[in-house]
Amino acid sequence: MRVVVDLNRCQGYAQCCYAAPDSFELRGHEILFYDPAPPDEARPRIERAQQACPVRAISIEPASLDREDAL
Repeated sequence: MRVVVDLNRCQGYAQCCYAAPDSFELRGHEILFYDPAPPDEARPRIERAQQACPVRAISIEPASLDREDAL
């Protein structure tokens, strides 16, 4: 899984930080740090964070395949 946050859309409401504190952290007033490649066991929390975001700035994508995996 790959997590993408549209930082132009993010308004710093920090709802993701409450839903998945191991994956999202708000530093300062509006600086969001997040894990773009969290472990699979974090998926339920990441999905809750995605749903909690009032501006829908969080998306979850499939992990990209390595070239060796694609061969």
